[in-house]
Amino acid sequence: MSLRKNESHSERKTWRRIVDEYQNPDMLRSLWQLISTLILYALFWILMAWSLGKSYWLTLLLALPAGGMVVRLFIIFHDCGHGSYFKSAKANHWVGSIVGVLVFTPYFYWRQSHAVHHATSGNLDKRGVGDVWTMTVDEFLAASPWKRFIYRTYRQPIFMLGVGPLIMFLFTHRLPTRSFRKREQASIHWTNLGILIFMSLVSWLLGFKNFWLIQIPVIWVAATAGVWLFYVQHQFEGVYWERAQNWDFVKAGLEGSSFYRLPKVLQWFSGNIGFHHIHHLSPKIPNYLLEKCHLENNIFQIQPLTLISSLKSLTFRLWDEKKSQLVNFRHLKIYRHQSPRSSS
Repeated sequence: MSLRKNESHSERKTWRRIVDEYQNPDMLRSLWQLISTLILYALFWILMAWSLGKSYWLTLLLALPAGGMVVRLFIIFHDCGHGSYFKSAKANHWVGSIVGVLVFTPYFYWRQSHAVHHATSGNLDKRGVGDVWTMTVDEFLAASPWKRFIYRTYRQPIFMLGVGPLIMFLFTHRLPTRSFRKREQASIHWTNLGILIFMSLVSWLLGFKNFWLIQIPVIWVAATAGVWLFYVQHQFEGVYWERAQNWDFVKAGLEGSSFYRLPKVLQWFSGNIGFHHIHHLSPKIPNYLLEKCHLENNIFQIQPLTLISSLKSLTFRLWDEKKSQLVNFRHLKIYRHQSPRSSS
């Protein structure tokens, strides 16, 4: 992906002025989106509970739209973390913390790691927090056999999109880390308590087994969709990555984040997060104004990814610094032949 060829230097200088016009959340619109999403999510939960007495296949089918509602809730949670959903910081924190229970993600913990991601996206020297683990070819060749095995396993689509998301949302997000401050660690404990209360109440109504027969497929659908969206937003053909000394914030936004053009129904479920190039330039824009910002400004009219073209991202494994592109593991044979000293 690249910027439009006819884009002028002056157009790039105006991006700050442009995005300022859209950084104004509408309380009524935010509340309507929040309340309607919660109602629809509750409705799908009721339908799934009803379907347990009919057919579990029907329950699993209903998990698709229910999981889609969790993705939509996560986008609201995500906007709260950026302070873009409400003008009030307290409102963002309260709503984000409560919705965090429903999306199995501690609000302040995630908010901090995601802020690091925004500040370092596309910077090869600042990888490791809030992003998808990506090694360069040289790093992989210099790694131990065990680390290579772990990395190969991690980057396999079956693990990264199948097993990994469920592990992350059900278990990894439950564990505090010493690298974060007390508020971030406390948010993990409070979220865990909220999940326990939610689980206990629903289990009291439906039964413990029935709770998990519904919750596991819903979380799996939502987590897998969410991880895929996050992955494809920064792992696509032509993506921008650069060392710190040459890293550029605007390029990291417009060339290091994708414009993922989804069918309207998927765009709705994903809360317009496909306009990720705009979001990275201005995370203060609420999700419901991203499309408007895109359509009204030529600077953001970049080459889109589609559902079909995005599938190529599944083949990418490593970053080749010499070619400035993502490559697959088969590329290692060519790389070793060209640079015999780097092989091991």
